[in-house]
Amino acid sequence: MSDFSGFPRETVTFLADLARNNNRRWFNAHREDFDRMVIEPAKAFVEALGARIISVAPGIIADPRVNGSIFRIYRDTRFARDKKPYKTHLGIFLWEGEGPKMECPGFYFHLEPPDLMLGAGIHLFSRALLEEYRNSVVHPRHGHDLVTAAMEVSRSFTIGGLHYKKVPRGFDGDHPYAQFLLYNGLTAWTEGPLPEEIHSPEIVELAFRTFEVMLPLHRWLLAMTARSREKIVRA
Repeated sequence: MSDFSGFPRETVTFLADLARNNNRRWFNAHREDFDRMVIEPAKAFVEALGARIISVAPGIIADPRVNGSIFRIYRDTRFARDKKPYKTHLGIFLWEGEGPKMECPGFYFHLEPPDLMLGAGIHLFSRALLEEYRNSVVHPRHGHDLVTAAMEVSRSFTIGGLHYKKVPRGFDGDHPYAQFLLYNGLTAWTEGPLPEEIHSPEIVELAFRTFEVMLPLHRWLLAMTARSREKIVRA
């Protein structure tokens, strides 16, 4: 695959047009445009970003395929009120760790004109991960490390995942880290207007520099998921 040269302006144009024409007839008529303007540059971007991130996350998985690091464009509308068939954004995820992709921490790139969102973490914990996460929050060392990492990352980015209103049963609501027991996932993210770098190779470095600041949270989650897997293997 040729070197990544940036997302062409047609990538943004296509996604904006799809938002105005979110139907199968329009998409099928422009399927070749989608492959050329969105998927092909996305594949090159995944390879370029993966080669950059591996320097700080040695186990990073950058799979330049649809259903690998590139999310499918099709929406799951089975239980949704909104029956529009297509997503109107390009979603890319590079992850680190063993097990299912969405149960591993990683770095997320979300291009949805006119904005770009970059994030890191795990969006939603599985049942096993939620149990390990909660036990880690109240663990003297793991909990302290989590708070330290979250405080460091929150100086620059938003921490997401707050979900519950009450501390789960069996845990002390007066624990010094009880606030983190209200999370059902843990992420760091930032969002803003599309930078001009999106159309040049510089977007790789911009994304990398952002993800690099999110590393403390990523590494904490990586260690937490490893502990969860070890317990499952021993069980």
